Amino acid sequence: MRTSNPALSDKAFQMAIDYGSPAAASSMTLQGTVIKTAILLGTAVIAAAFSWNQLVNGGDNAKLLMIGGAIGGFVASLIVIFKPTTAPWAAPLYAVCEGLFLGAISATYETLYDGIVVQAALLTAGTLGALLLAYTTRIIKATENFKLGVTAATGGIALVYVLSMILSFFGVKIPYLHESGLVGIGISMFIVAVAALNLVLDFDFIENGAARGAPKYMEWYGAFGLMLTLVWLYIEMLRLLAKLSDRR
Repeated sequence: MRTSNPALSDKAFQMAIDYGSPAAASSMTLQGTVIKTAILLGTAVIAAAFSWNQLVNGGDNAKLLMIGGAIGGFVASLIVIFKPTTAPWAAPLYAVCEGLFLGAISATYETLYDGIVVQAALLTAGTLGALLLAYTTRIIKATENFKLGVTAATGGIALVYVLSMILSFFGVKIPYLHESGLVGIGISMFIVAVAALNLVLDFDFIENGAARGAPKYMEWYGAFGLMLTLVWLYIEMLRLLAKLSDRR
């Protein structure tokens, strides 16, 4: 099984099955993963609300919360990815840190573009629901060619973002990537589409993990991987809506 999400890798599930002693404990289920995902999202929303209020109310630690949340979320994600057994506690930690970061960055966008956060949140939730429905009804099937295409596109986007970050240290910008022209909007729409299609790969991988009898803690791991994609999709929605607003 192929997925571009680094958390939901075939190697991770196979290691869990081989060394997780699934016979000695209950196994991963789809329902359990859904519940864990809801818990992580709820935790992130609460943390985001706190961070949002800090920035809106002019708190001096708002910027610290955003930077600390970004760094903490990155560290927590690495812990989960490289040691899946830590997911029951590291995944909620990731949700808290990511919530602090998202709350601050969302408030920043909101001060520049009134109403953009609600629009981005609704579009993200709508995309999640639509693709989940399309996947469960098999309108969209995660075939090998589909997985290969989405994985390749995601890898290409990641490389461009890394290159953009490195070049920014030298004062160089990649043309169109952060611009609000038609080409820049087209690029953002493509990235949003790729991020959304990663949800299909995540659904497929979680479903297969449950079918293969992964241990119970992998519910937290699967929920964490799905949340990684949702966070990416939400941020890209914000960027796209901001570019569209600049065109008005």
